Amino acid sequence: MIYIASDWTEVRIRLPLSRRTRNYVGTIFGGSMYGAVDPIYMMMLIQALGPAYVIWDKAATIRFRRPGRETLYATFRIAPEVMTDIRTEVAAKGKIEREFSVDLVNAAQEVHASCQKLLSIRRREETASLAR
Repeated sequence: MIYIASDWTEVRIRLPLSRRTRNYVGTIFGGSMYGAVDPIYMMMLIQALGPAYVIWDKAATIRFRRPGRETLYATFRIAPEVMTDIRTEVAAKGKIEREFSVDLVNAAQEVHASCQKLLSIRRREETASLAR
């Protein structure tokens, strides 16, 4: 990670093309691309919503648009009004699912991969938190 906002509403990451991320044909492994973006939205929500909420990954898709032949970047943002909507919906429904998207881009902002993450969000049960 290269930046984390103090309120966790924005995170920026950098994925270099290196010996560890380079595949047989000299580009960034698809798994490295996915691994770089996989946990970020879940971590953001855990930190921003706090311990009263339980957040789990439900599903993900990634679409590779062009080979990663250079360092790639991703910026994850969750607007404050989205956080408010999440709190309101969870209070009304008990549990929700929310989809988030992010692109991995090069320095020229060309998209190399697009990822969608589906997250499950609910309030932590009072009895479960007391038992810990």
